[in-house]
Amino acid sequence: MTNLAQYESITLREELSIKDIYSIHYFEYSKDFIYEGESHDFWELLFVDFGSIEVTANTQTIPLKKGEMIFHKPNEFHALRADGKVAPNLIVISFKCDAPCMHFFENQIITIDNNENFYLGQLIAEAKRTFYTPLNNPLICKLNRYSQTIFGSEQIIKTSLELMLINIFRRLAPRDNTQFAPSTPPPMNSQNSDMTRMNQIVQYLNKHVRERLTVSDICRDNIIGKSQLQHLFHQYEGCGVIEYFSRLKIDTAKMMIRENRYSFTEIANALNYSSYQYFSLQFKKYTRMSPSEYSSSTKIFTENNLDAVTPARAII
Repeated sequence: MTNLAQYESITLREELSIKDIYSIHYFEYSKDFIYEGESHDFWELLFVDFGSIEVTANTQTIPLKKGEMIFHKPNEFHALRADGKVAPNLIVISFKCDAPCMHFFENQIITIDNNENFYLGQLIAEAKRTFYTPLNNPLICKLNRYSQTIFGSEQIIKTSLELMLINIFRRLAPRDNTQFAPSTPPPMNSQNSDMTRMNQIVQYLNKHVRERLTVSDICRDNIIGKSQLQHLFHQYEGCGVIEYFSRLKIDTAKMMIRENRYSFTEIANALNYSSYQYFSLQFKKYTRMSPSEYSSSTKIFTENNLDAVTPARAII
């Protein structure tokens, strides 16, 4: 006679859960951008993806540079301004979370690590696939879904944000608040190894964005095979390495246009395009605008559109 084990389930604990998202933004601002400020009854995080800005939190003024993130707690007044030198790129996410551990994030300014950067990038990528609401328009106060979305996309947005916050808490919270020592790195596994490799290659591409690179150049300088290289970029970015590099060049061109210091021909030459005509074609391919149309749109946005934003409705 066989004795059957009596299994008993347990309900998994959730230290932090996010069910409501108010906004997900990726802003490309001009170097002279100023936002007068607002407050609202939910959390907001702001991450500087490029450049530097000056943030107001209540009455305190705080400089933030690339790679740094600030958290605004519910009902905290906040505003920002660009530094007048470099056109910044910012990620802003507002959400509701009542977990007790969120008190740790009050008044926090954090330099995120590779894992947290990966979770943030995954969140933005999924948001672009899930919502047709433009991520760079602060006048829109509600996210609208595509009629058909990729399976699990909203759950990936939720879990990516939760994982990023949990990782920050584990890494930086005092020892008496968590069993994980702040200086203890996560155990290395194949996924972490691939992520580290990917980050190294992305840093290389950023460093050489003003050059012409081939797949062979990238493989040689990073000691990686072509098939492994393409696998990494399709896994983490959903495209090949050259397409990613082309997008990187266009992102750099957009930043240079917003700085308003260079002609379009100078930008094309600085980024090593074979001709201005080819640069213009590539720019329109990735932005659906010509360089001159993009330049006009950023000026109109900075000078006029923000006049219509009211603190009661706008989510920065």
